[in-house]
Amino acid sequence: MSLNLEVASVTAITPSIRQIELTSAQALPPFTAGAHIDLGLGNGLERSFSMLNDPAETHRYVIAVLRETDSRGGSVWVHDHLRPGDRLTSSAPINNFPLNEAGETHILIAGGIGITPLKAMAHRLVACGANFALHYCARDEGRAAYRNDLRALAGDRLRVYLDGGDIARGLDVGKLLATRPSAAHVYVCGPAGLIRTVREVARDWPKGTVHYELFRGSEADIAPRSTDQPFEITLARTGKTLTVPADRSILAVLRANGIKVKTLCTEGVCGTCRVRLLGGKADHRDEVLTDEQREREIQVCVSRAMPGETLILDL
Repeated sequence: MSLNLEVASVTAITPSIRQIELTSAQALPPFTAGAHIDLGLGNGLERSFSMLNDPAETHRYVIAVLRETDSRGGSVWVHDHLRPGDRLTSSAPINNFPLNEAGETHILIAGGIGITPLKAMAHRLVACGANFALHYCARDEGRAAYRNDLRALAGDRLRVYLDGGDIARGLDVGKLLATRPSAAHVYVCGPAGLIRTVREVARDWPKGTVHYELFRGSEADIAPRSTDQPFEITLARTGKTLTVPADRSILAVLRANGIKVKTLCTEGVCGTCRVRLLGGKADHRDEVLTDEQREREIQVCVSRAMPGETLILDL
């Protein structure tokens, strides 16, 4: 479903963050906490943005965009060109990072602009009367977007960590997650390093209780590794077998053979290019699929085969 949206307002939340309010003359599809939209920009690019407002609001979507110095054109265009009254196309809301409302305790961990989906989660958890805590990590007050709003919303359930660039002064993830409360779930969004730390510390938590979403890609994390080896993929629908060289992705090989797969970020963070995995052991390198999803799906933009394995794809 494609939506036609109008920019209702553009607000500078911090010197480097713009809040964009989107509305429509038509009824907007509802969204759930953790959801994002794939937004078509006026420069021909398409980018994913998490909704940060209360999911109970049905008349608007609110997103926030950090101006990134290494932007490939998306965030810079939003900051420099997007104005109230502009019209954009968008997907309907997509949620790869949902709340498990059956949990008894919810631990939310945000790093920088990764606060956006967790802000929507906080709105929902407050409305449900759920037990939760929101841990918000930022370099300084100027980069801690929505800090005052979150304090008004969450009260003493909000804990802010301003590390000034010194990780030793920030959140002690090991201490926070050393003991798992009964039926607890943890949700983390932010830089790759923060997500890796949370996943490592909580590696012994039950499957399905650690939820994460990488807000922005890390080129260093997805670059080819010197130990990468060629491997084969078999396309189940045609029986065709293709070789994936050490320096190319599954996605690149599929495209070179005329096989279309929908993509967006191509960095393993949006979940768009997932394909059903019917056989073989995958070396999963994405930052969005859950452990359960990885048993039957693969993101072909970044993931590869384990040594000696042939992957069978539902293509």
